[in-house]
Amino acid sequence: MKQRIKQYFYEFGLLLRSVSPLTLSLFILAVFAMNLLANKSLNLNVTWLALDCGIIVSWVAFLCMDVLTKHYGPKAATQLSIVAILVNLFACLIMYLASLIPGVWGAFYDYGEIGVINDALDGTVGGTWYVLLGSTIAFVSSAVINNFGNWGVGKLFKKNPDGFVAYACRTYVSTAIGQFADNLIFALIVSHFFFGWTLLQCFTCAATGMIAELLCEAVFSPLGFRICKSWQKSGVGKAYLDYINSRKEENAI
Repeated sequence: MKQRIKQYFYEFGLLLRSVSPLTLSLFILAVFAMNLLANKSLNLNVTWLALDCGIIVSWVAFLCMDVLTKHYGPKAATQLSIVAILVNLFACLIMYLASLIPGVWGAFYDYGEIGVINDALDGTVGGTWYVLLGSTIAFVSSAVINNFGNWGVGKLFKKNPDGFVAYACRTYVSTAIGQFADNLIFALIVSHFFFGWTLLQCFTCAATGMIAELLCEAVFSPLGFRICKSWQKSGVGKAYLDYINSRKEENAI
């Protein structure tokens, strides 16, 4: 048991050293931004439709997960998703502490309503426990669904599994299911109970959010595909991939 734990942490450390720093940074930033922006609802003046501003950047997080899953595998992509959410929780803690510090936000100098502005900004920056809880549960659940769904669809392509058609199909299907799950779980936990959304709004939010994310995925999937091919050609993450393959060979014996 002790040996297996040591092996796990060695593998995880190797993954962190092997992953592209820019991709991981962008991934973490997208997770943090979409959870912060989830505090704001979009006013579309349609009673049956409701969305939050997290939709602006959530597609970036799913694009990163799709690229990471294709190159490193679903287990590694899910581990990096956990890293992203842990960093997000740490950043939320820092922002909460900042909201408790006495002081004046810069917006005060524009409007002069110190009480209203400071309370509003402190509340937004500090966050609320139910938004953080809902977004954390929703993202972790959708990350598992997206990453293993992406991998599962990819296994169906026996001929040219590394081609663009295979990449596009696995990303479109996994993003659709993962995004629907992410939006629906968050809407049911947070928006339904705390923002007063109806169940119809929760489901339409999940469906319309999924469609919006799919459109973004369609636009940027060629970029994700090129990144994967570039990593494969340049040997990015070779140390981690070689180690994983060697472990598979040992287990097969």
